[in-house]
Amino acid sequence: MSGLKPQKQYGLRSLSFVNGFQRLDALEIKLCVPCNDMARIPVVRYYFAAVSRLGNGIAWYAMLAVLPLVFGLSAVVPTLHMGLTSLVVVALHRLLKQKLVRERPFSSHAAVRPLTVPLDRYSFPSGHSMHACAFIVMLGHYFPAVMWIMLPFAVSVALSRVILGLHYPSDVFAGAVVGWVLARSSLALLIFVGV
Repeated sequence: MSGLKPQKQYGLRSLSFVNGFQRLDALEIKLCVPCNDMARIPVVRYYFAAVSRLGNGIAWYAMLAVLPLVFGLSAVVPTLHMGLTSLVVVALHRLLKQKLVRERPFSSHAAVRPLTVPLDRYSFPSGHSMHACAFIVMLGHYFPAVMWIMLPFAVSVALSRVILGLHYPSDVFAGAVVGWVLARSSLALLIFVGV
């Protein structure tokens, strides 16, 4: 009997998240549908699909590879720091999605069309937004000029997730907040350690 108790508690906790998300979904779908409708314009759809694909990691990791080439040896430690922080972002993102199990907008609402293939089943939080925000915060610390160049791309990545029908606005907001917290914590830890 005692072996069933934790499983039952987890089920109730998971159910309360699902019920909370369903109420939030009903509010947010009013914004998701018009955003998703914007993608009926081919230029909008192609732009945000390309940005979303690049924001999946390609652009960020390519940037990490280029930074030492542009800035020399002084960029090696910052680049390694950003790379290690991004691994933490990936791990936390996967954990949160497994625990919070929010269905994507197109799964719950017929009016929302997925305009690109999602990487996984669940929606909360947005991993693209977590990465975008974490990288922007860390770029702002190490390479402010590069941060200003990459900021429009990061904002486009976040917007793409709602426009393509893959996320609710709160998924994107939560992802950005978690990315910001992880990046600021990582920078604070480095300063504390004295590197």
